[in-house]
This record gives sequence, structure tokens and C-alpha cells, in this order.
Amino acid sequence: MSELPMDARRASHTFPPESIAQIQRMAEEGHYEIRGWGAKRRLPTFDDLVFLTASVSRYPLEGYRERCETRTVLGSRRAGVPIELDIPVTIAGMSFGALSAAAKTALGRAATAVGTSTTTGDGGMTDEERDASHLLVYQCLPSRYGFNPVDLKRADAIEIVIGQGAKPGGGGMLLGQKVSERVAGMRTLPPGIDQRSASRHPDWVGPDDLRIKIEELREATSWEKPIYVKLGATRVTNDVKLAVAAGADVVVVDGMQGGTGATQDVFIEHAGIPTLPAVRLAAEALRELGVEDEVQLVVSGGIRTGADVAKALALGADAVSLGVAPLIALGCNSRTYTAGGVEHDVTADYHALGTEPGYCHHMHTGRCPVGIATQDPALEARLDVDEGTRRVVNYLRSVTMELTTLARACGKSDVHNLEPEDLAALTMEAAAMAGVPLAGTDWIPGR
Repeated sequence: MSELPMDARRASHTFPPESIAQIQRMAEEGHYEIRGWGAKRRLPTFDDLVFLTASVSRYPLEGYRERCETRTVLGSRRAGVPIELDIPVTIAGMSFGALSAAAKTALGRAATAVGTSTTTGDGGMTDEERDASHLLVYQCLPSRYGFNPVDLKRADAIEIVIGQGAKPGGGGMLLGQKVSERVAGMRTLPPGIDQRSASRHPDWVGPDDLRIKIEELREATSWEKPIYVKLGATRVTNDVKLAVAAGADVVVVDGMQGGTGATQDVFIEHAGIPTLPAVRLAAEALRELGVEDEVQLVVSGGIRTGADVAKALALGADAVSLGVAPLIALGCNSRTYTAGGVEHDVTADYHALGTEPGYCHHMHTGRCPVGIATQDPALEARLDVDEGTRRVVNYLRSVTMELTTLARACGKSDVHNLEPEDLAALTMEAAAMAGVPLAGTDWIPGR
């Protein structure tokens, strides 16, 4: 049989094989795809920026003799007791329900060991997480699942979640296979039934109502706790300004690379803007209001390394929040887990999910092979809390070392002294989005 001509085997740009497969799956099953993690499409990232480190025109600091400060204060605007962190790297909100109790405990212990905070996520606060976390941020989400005034007072800060980077404008989702008896009890839901949260808070329709809610939360906590407002990165400039006008102490901006336990793939890939332009827009909004030294900016969404953290701080963030990266440090997507000193290969469990180690985005199934994103007791037992804590501590300390190494190389004695002048962009897109010159020029596209 003669071979087909080359044109007959050329993939369509509009309808490549993966698009054809998606259409066929939707036609067969009659629903859209739901998955975890964040955007997989190629986006401009912090990798498109480089540091202009010191040489003759500016002297670097000697790492063995000259200290570089990392202490970070969040909530100094109006809170009676601001959050004081040893490092500008925090653990993002991930719920008990999306994650196992063991995973939440390990994350809390690791955050405590390095002197930073962790965050509850949807569904309320567990005693294990409160006990493990020296500094715990309590989220107030549209669902109000598990929201408890007693736990509000037990928290060290409160985060009002307006949106998330993976699903801005969309509500939370926890599929029934993860709604165990305990999760259901905390959320006042029937077990085993899909939980879909509202896309907006039920008791407000605009920024004036947000101001009222912030004042209510301040009064309920004796004006002690910092109030964060978390936004999915879309209309960043206006959203940040409105959050500040409503009284927020801290604004959290989550770019579209931010992860999630479960949502529609169409949200993950087609809603919001990347973290790179989001941090610049948020920082500029604070400067335009003249509150950049009063209201702190926390940025999240696809941040992985100390270089990412340093670039976010240089563009105007006061701190960053990490979600997916600590889960990977904990063991997410690992080929093996260790129990009783014995290493177990779980590749077959990934195959049963239809994926491979390193490619798993199946948090929504509740069948996590390494015990992190599950409510199945047998699977959860695969996660060794002590070992998981050790790994996350190592990761966070390594990120901090990378951050301070770059800051010293730029001649900075405090990581918060990093600034846009320390950066150059490698692509025109990154230069325009970040507002820094294209490398080798003084040109910022669009300005």
C-alpha cells in the first residue's frame, strides 16, 4: 500500500488532535471537563524576566558576612495585631476536603517551622490544622461552608475570598467522592454529593457591601485581626482600588496559573490574566492611591522558585502565596511513597486514573495515589506526616535561600528593597506586561 501524501497527515492548527478528542469526548458524554491544578497553556511567566545583578555600578553583598532581611509584616494598616512572618512566602488556602487532614497537618507544621502562615481554604478550620499552624489565616468564602464565629476568633488573620485565579467569576467545587462523613458534617451537606459553591457572596452585590462585611469581621474579632481580600486576576486595577476603599489591610491577587482542587477546564484555560501582568497592575493601583506603604500586596499563581518570588517582590509584591508547589514538595505527582521505611511504587495507581506520575491533575477524583488530595483513609495513610513536613520545610528554606541570594547579588540588604529597576525582560510581551525594559534597551512596549 502506498504512503499517504504529507498534506494528508498534517495536523490542523484550528483542530489539532487534542481539540478533536475534546469535541468527541463532549459529544459522547454530554458534559465539560472538570480537573484540578492550573492552566497548562503556555503563558508569559517570571521566567521571561532576568535580574540586572550588581557589578561595578552597584556592589553585591557578601552572603557569608552580610545579612539579607526577609522579615515581612502583613496587616499593619488597621489591625491591632498584624501578622509577622520570618519569610515573605506563605501557604495558600487549600481546603480540608480538597486535601486530606494529613496533608493539611504537614503543611501547617512546615509553615510553623519556617516562621510563616498557612490558610484554611473552603469548608472551615480543623483542630489539627489550628494545632499545627502557629499562624493561620481563616478564609471567608461565598459558600460559608464550615464558617464558624468561634474559629474566626481562633484565627490570626481573615481572608475574604472574592475569586481565585483558576476560576475567577466561578464558585468552588468538591465532587461527591471527596465529601466524606466528616467533610459533609463540617459543611452541613449530605455525604457523597457534589458540592458546588456560589460564585459570589450572598450578602453583598457591590463594594459598599464589602466595606460593611469587613467592618463586621473587625468588630467580631475586636479589631485585632488583619483582613485580607483575595481577588482572581481579571480587572485588577479597579478591583484592587475598590478593595482598598472598602478597608482591606492586605490585597491578595491570584493569577490564572493558580491551581484548584476542581473546576471546569474552560475556566482554568480561558479566564483571567497571568500572574506576571497582575502583580504590576496591582502594585501600580496601590501606588496611584498612595497606600503602597500602608496596604500590603500578596501575589499567587504559578510561583515555584526563589527566582519567581524575587521577581514578584521586585515588581511590587510584599509577599507571595504558594499552593501547588508545596503539594509537589509534599509528594504530589511522585512515583513512590514511603511507609514503614519501605518505598512503594504507585505507578499502577496513576495508570488507573489514566495518567502518569508527573502528569496527574486528578485531584477531583479523590483517588490520589500518594494520600494528599483524598478523603479515602487507606490512601491518606500513604502520606507520612513527619516525612512530608520535612520535605516542605526543605523546599521553603531552599526557596528563601534562592531569594536572598538574588537579592544580595542585586546589592540589597532586604528582599523588600528589590525593585523594577533590577529587572529586564527577554520578550516584548513580558516587557509590556511587567512594565520593565526589553533587555539591552530602555524600551517598554506600549509606553
